[in-house]
Amino acid sequence: MNWRSGSRGVVLTAYHPSGGAGGAPGGSVCPVFINQHLNSMVLLDALPPAMHPWCLPSSEVSEIGIIFMGIESRRSGQYTMNHDHSKKIPDGALFDRSGSQDSLDELSMDDYWKELENIHETRGNNHEERVALVVKEPDEGELEEEWLKEAGLSNLFGESSGDSLESMVFLSTLTRTQKAAVEKRVETVTQTMRKKNKQHQIPDVRDIFRLQNDSKGQVCDGSEPSAVRTSENKNETHDGTKGAKFSLGTDEQKSLLEDMPSSDTDINLEISFAEQAANLKDSSAGKMYKGGGGDTLLPNFRLPKDKTGTTKIGDLAPQDMKKVYSLALIELTALYDILGTEFKQQKAVKIKTKDSGLFGIPLSLLLEQDQKRVPGTKIPLIFQKLIAQIEETTLETEGLLRIPGVATRVKGLCQELEAKFYEGTFNWENVKQHDAASLLKLFIRELPQPLLTVEYLKAFQDVQNLPTRKQQLQALNLLVILLPEANRDTLKVLLEFLQRVIDHRDKNKMTLKNVAMVMAPNLFTFHGFGSKTIEQREFVMAAGTANVMRFMIQYQKLLWTIPKFIVNQVRKQNTERQKKEKKDKAVKKLLKKMAYDREKHEKQEKTPNDTDVPQGVIRVQAPHLSKVSMAIQLTEELKAGDIVARFLSQKSGNVQTLKKEEVFLYEIGGNIGERCLDDDTYMKDLYQLNPNAEWVIKPKQS
Repeated sequence: MNWRSGSRGVVLTAYHPSGGAGGAPGGSVCPVFINQHLNSMVLLDALPPAMHPWCLPSSEVSEIGIIFMGIESRRSGQYTMNHDHSKKIPDGALFDRSGSQDSLDELSMDDYWKELENIHETRGNNHEERVALVVKEPDEGELEEEWLKEAGLSNLFGESSGDSLESMVFLSTLTRTQKAAVEKRVETVTQTMRKKNKQHQIPDVRDIFRLQNDSKGQVCDGSEPSAVRTSENKNETHDGTKGAKFSLGTDEQKSLLEDMPSSDTDINLEISFAEQAANLKDSSAGKMYKGGGGDTLLPNFRLPKDKTGTTKIGDLAPQDMKKVYSLALIELTALYDILGTEFKQQKAVKIKTKDSGLFGIPLSLLLEQDQKRVPGTKIPLIFQKLIAQIEETTLETEGLLRIPGVATRVKGLCQELEAKFYEGTFNWENVKQHDAASLLKLFIRELPQPLLTVEYLKAFQDVQNLPTRKQQLQALNLLVILLPEANRDTLKVLLEFLQRVIDHRDKNKMTLKNVAMVMAPNLFTFHGFGSKTIEQREFVMAAGTANVMRFMIQYQKLLWTIPKFIVNQVRKQNTERQKKEKKDKAVKKLLKKMAYDREKHEKQEKTPNDTDVPQGVIRVQAPHLSKVSMAIQLTEELKAGDIVARFLSQKSGNVQTLKKEEVFLYEIGGNIGERCLDDDTYMKDLYQLNPNAEWVIKPKQS
């Protein structure tokens, strides 16, 4: 069905679900001026009849605030709209892409519906029916129980509820809003268990947090472990060493929030996002950026410089990333709770999928078979090759990604790739650029589970419902952290490629908005769910998900940053855990033996360069660059990159030759497992945060 046949002229209208300003009658469709609160546009003629506003629940229409553009159609009687016969647009002008930037932005929603139509046609031409992915409806309390398991807090309930040392350590590092999110889920699970007459111990949620608070001697009331805390006992630290404090008391937190730069474009990573939302909830500082215009209307969000270094996904050791995942899940839930948006993870029932091939097999399985051919690869080989094939021609091709390949040819190429790709006999010279782009989008759509995962796809979609763009960006940051590594790595490569396409927008006419409109249906309208109302869902989500897609492309560098407040919560967890372990006699005995063995080993191996390090000096090892370590005097301006450069400048025999971009300084031990430092990290500030760390220069593991 061609949704756009017979389009002629347009007249601007808006749907009012209830009476309001301008005397609009309740539930009517009438001409209005563009309201500043309604910022999403849809070409009505681009929709099938079932998706017209009067066929949708008024709650859905009002929720997204859509402005409808009524279109005069030759199909008489199909619409009861206000027609403007005085304004005619010449045939073909609707799809003229050679005009001004304004005309491209004006038609960008049309790009969305055209892409969706191409997807439907491609699926219709595929003779193999796709198996619908069944999403299990959770029983009462089951969702919350699963959430607690995902957050690493399963021992707060059930048969293991008595063994909760790890959970007590974890809970001691949470903010006020994070604790509230946990309490809410524990309370639901507790009530459900009581209803089901479970025989094992069911702790009261208030007791869980009371125990944790009593162990600290005071209530942890939402304090942030992201900045230095002024303790009641000025000499008290978390690990017995000076300068390694992470938490922030209530008064200090409020003061820090007040002292933070008030710029709407500064992203504060030192204070919990949910805490910021709670403090700004009733404040004028939480005003939303209005308008759904062109690329220039997106705020120029930036990260204020952190002297202790920016931490990117991939910079931390696996054991610390596991903690980051749990904290990010709790923080995202707390943020959604504060903002009144429901956060529910969905669970898919396992279905039978292909166990080999390229298209339509699970991402993890595809990577597993690729790693047998190219050890260490993190991105599917076919995905990499398709992007390379598109870029090989030129990224200046007009309509790149928007203009589809020939459907029959794309289908034939897909089948040929399945048979010949791994054999190395596929002839890439026969693949046209638009066909390669269609294959790339087909790969994403045909994944048995969405690239954004079944668990979090709805949460990604719901980002559009958050009040401010800054909060939308914060939620996306946490969601990216929560993605499985394979999905996250593949998404990163995709977004980087899309940005390169946009960089050539002067030639290819593909702006950020155009690319987002074309790619959103491929990432967000996952048809594996087999929903009977999928077309209406597509309509309701259209403008919002396209905007989320735009955010993901525009701010991708920010999205792969681990917030400092989460990193410092990890530091505090490690410190608290070390303190509790030292109280255990068995552990003490083991540590004593290990210390004795280490001291004995060091006496045997000690060289003149390994003498005690004086205050204000660190000793840096670089086994790949030098046989001996180097004592480095800390100064206010000394950065991690300076230390790496100092080692690289020394010519040392019998060591591996490495380039500057191949090696990094690592912070190892103390209150962190392992952390790769960015070159702009100020070493004196970091040393004060983690004085017990060791410092090693080595290549970054891919």
